[in-house]
Amino acid sequence: MNTQIISHLGKLYKRPVRATRSGSLFSAFPYPTKISPEAVALFIATHSNPGDTIFDGFGGSGTTGLATLLCSSPPGALLEEARRLNLPAKWGPRKAVVYELGALGTFIGETLCSPPDPKEFAKAARQVLTDCEAAYGWMYAAKDPSGKQGTIRHAVWTDLLVCPYCGKELALWSACVKLDPANIEASFKCPKCDNDCSLSTIEHAKIEVYDPLLHSNFVQRKRKLAWIYGETGKRRWARPVGSSDNALVKRVYEQPIPASAPIVPMRWGDLHRNGYHQGITHVHHFYGRRNLIALGALWARTAKYSEPIRSALKFWILTYNASHSTLMTRVVAKQNQRDLVVTSAQSGVLYISGLPVEKNVFSGLKRKLKTVDKAFTATRNLEGSVVVRQRSCTDIELPDQSIDYVFTDPPFGGNIPYSEVNFINEAWLGNFTNPTDEVIISNAQKKTVDNYQALMTKSFMELSRIIKKGGQLTVVFHSAEASVWNALRKSYEAAGLSVEMSSILDKKQGSFKQVTAGTVRGDPLLLLTKKQQEAAKSTVDIWQITMELLNKARELKDPSETTPQRLYARLVTHYLSHNQQVPIDAATFYEHLAKSF
Repeated sequence: MNTQIISHLGKLYKRPVRATRSGSLFSAFPYPTKISPEAVALFIATHSNPGDTIFDGFGGSGTTGLATLLCSSPPGALLEEARRLNLPAKWGPRKAVVYELGALGTFIGETLCSPPDPKEFAKAARQVLTDCEAAYGWMYAAKDPSGKQGTIRHAVWTDLLVCPYCGKELALWSACVKLDPANIEASFKCPKCDNDCSLSTIEHAKIEVYDPLLHSNFVQRKRKLAWIYGETGKRRWARPVGSSDNALVKRVYEQPIPASAPIVPMRWGDLHRNGYHQGITHVHHFYGRRNLIALGALWARTAKYSEPIRSALKFWILTYNASHSTLMTRVVAKQNQRDLVVTSAQSGVLYISGLPVEKNVFSGLKRKLKTVDKAFTATRNLEGSVVVRQRSCTDIELPDQSIDYVFTDPPFGGNIPYSEVNFINEAWLGNFTNPTDEVIISNAQKKTVDNYQALMTKSFMELSRIIKKGGQLTVVFHSAEASVWNALRKSYEAAGLSVEMSSILDKKQGSFKQVTAGTVRGDPLLLLTKKQQEAAKSTVDIWQITMELLNKARELKDPSETTPQRLYARLVTHYLSHNQQVPIDAATFYEHLAKSF
């Protein structure tokens, strides 16, 4: 790479690149660890020219394809960010080829990159909602505290607990939930025997129920309705459950479930837990009856429409499906809040709390319609072309040296088992990810870090084969484990690639697993080229390097740069940039840092 090109690219890699978690394209569909397409567009416009072909072998939800389209007519905020960074961006239409192994990611990418006419889609979506609400809107009816007719916004269910001392059944809600201020306590006194009970160890009551879709009985956690949040006109309210609410639930359970609801056994793997997944053997067990009926009715009505409207309607329904319509939706207590806060399902896991929530599917999809409509409008008339294919990056059907630039975001070791996380939505699509070539570390799939490295090596060999002479690859990666970083390094080195530059992708908020694991704040960015470099032997102590990185971070006068997570990210990029082995895991690094610095 010549000196002039390095100077230009240095402007892009010398500081963290901001990746916002907002905007219609980012918010159109919830998908783990995705990047804002605007951030990716900065790299495409700097690394390539109009007319070039861009490739992404781990396409996720199609972000690189969207970013390629944005380059043809960048919005004002994107132009301003390029000016702020003083980038030599070259705007104009390009072509993109996106490979994604996952069925759901491929569907999302295809729909967003080739959307239907937004007006026709919105008209069809409103009609589907009107038809379904006319038939099933009664399921979400509720009276407000004054007795006036209103609508359920969401209903909180509660697990029933069994006192280990006296055997009394009691609701988790009544035992542990406090309001004004909101709190979910970790222990309680049994009202019958007055013994102290811990929520972390107490047994949850079980019940045998009949499954009308499987025509058999099964055992699940015992739950009952606990609290109703509703609205009457524009006024919102909340109240305890009454007899009319329970009567409505009974009526709902007498309704047949639409045939469009999938009857698919769960393909359980690393995310299965014997406790809170008690009785969940099939996809439909993730739903309360009310929402399963509503979603089935909505899905059935998409069959009235031809493509591409039909796919767009399914896309819209799935935006609200697994993340908001299942028992994985929950309430949490936040500091200094009078009431509990309703959240979506946790990203990257299949967790069901003891206080699952039934959201009003019709109301939620009404709100989501505006975002999806904006996303379709944003990409509908952009120039350029994007081809999205459901294929593995280990076997790319493209000629040698046919790609000008690669931007890709490979799976981060064992961070998220995408085929398992996405299985619920894929069951509705009737198209499933084949996990054979899933690049992952997984006990369930019997894939070790060595298996992961082997699959990554095959992928980088393919990427190296298709990239043109002098071409560049930008790789976004994230891990808390040195073994995973070193597997990545060995993979691209085996493909004849090495690190030319490195930086940080500054995500404003991490995924659930990134936040809870306390791993790396911001994902390291590696610019790879076909230039073999010998590894420089490190004679400098790791903590001396850390101190140098810390001093440089302090000079930037940005608090985020001096956090342990950011320092670990910088440490990783330091070693990879010198073609050296990453010597330490994040957890050990943080522990030592807390004691010594």
